[in-house]
Amino acid sequence: MAEAEQLKHTPLIDQHRRAGARLVDFAGWAMPLHYGSQVEEHHQVRRHAGMFDVSHMTVVDVGGAEARPYLRTLIANDIARLQPGQALYGCMLNARGGVVDDLIVYDLGEGAYRVVVNAATRDKDLEWMSRHAEGRAVALAVRDDLAMIAIQGPRACELTLLLLPQSLRAAARELPPFHAAAGRGWFVARTGYTGEDGFEVMLPAEAAADFWETLREAGVAPAGLGARDTLRLEAGMALYGQDMDEDTTPLESGLGWTVAWEPQDRDFIGREALEAQRAAGVSRKRVGLVLEGRGVIRSGMVVHTPQGEGRVTSGGFSPTLGQAIALARVPAGVGPDTPVTVEIRGRRQPARVVRPPFVRHGKPCL
Repeated sequence: MAEAEQLKHTPLIDQHRRAGARLVDFAGWAMPLHYGSQVEEHHQVRRHAGMFDVSHMTVVDVGGAEARPYLRTLIANDIARLQPGQALYGCMLNARGGVVDDLIVYDLGEGAYRVVVNAATRDKDLEWMSRHAEGRAVALAVRDDLAMIAIQGPRACELTLLLLPQSLRAAARELPPFHAAAGRGWFVARTGYTGEDGFEVMLPAEAAADFWETLREAGVAPAGLGARDTLRLEAGMALYGQDMDEDTTPLESGLGWTVAWEPQDRDFIGREALEAQRAAGVSRKRVGLVLEGRGVIRSGMVVHTPQGEGRVTSGGFSPTLGQAIALARVPAGVGPDTPVTVEIRGRRQPARVVRPPFVRHGKPCL
């Protein structure tokens, strides 16, 4: 790619260039697709440890006297479940129950929260969050001063712990999944988007390059957007804009578990529409597919079932399994024994219906 000057750069752009990254335009950012081999980067994460520059993600700190009730209205999951240092995954919904974006919320303690939303939906999300904060004692601070590095893989925690600031190591060592620790401007969370263990580290932008180089010297290999996508697909993790969007609800997208129905008097945005859909029963749902023969399943391909047509939302070749896999939205009556085919280049190829994930912690789940 001839990199356009108007693209935004993360604080790690020089590291990517020196490592020979193939840079692509991702949501207006110059981001590494791979550093030579997407498949090798994928295997590095599954078998050892890899790191991703995710500094293009949008970090928003939420404070003020009404921060808690504001987020309980804004998000379908319930942040009242959190204790300081805990995190949860959830979705912001519109009035129709469609997904405005999916996100992670961290409880920072003392009534403050940190929200991480997607890069591709930054402007829309910030407008949505600001609009619903109007008239409330809520302060939103976009943390563009931070960089973010995700270190993932079976050895990710072990290697990262040795390189964190001394003041954070003890707390980070004891973190359970979906917990975080902070200190000296750094924020370390036991979260990720690969189906592997690891940390997502938010740190001052000016410290990012040195930390990246220290990780690389310790044997943590850089990985790009390509590997990140195949890893999350194997883990059955949804991608906004493909597996869910403003016209699909969490109940149709395999994300019903992120909706907190109790307490019944919590009136979050989209609740009425979701309750009506739940009462009537969904007409379509998310499933996993494994192609029985040769070929690759791609997003947008038609899925043929006895109950009617569905569509692939995310698909690709699984390096871990050595075969094509996909997430698809299909008629609600489709089950594990339903014969289905995927239309690939005009031919219908048989596929097996499975329940995601396909791979978790390096092991096949099929």
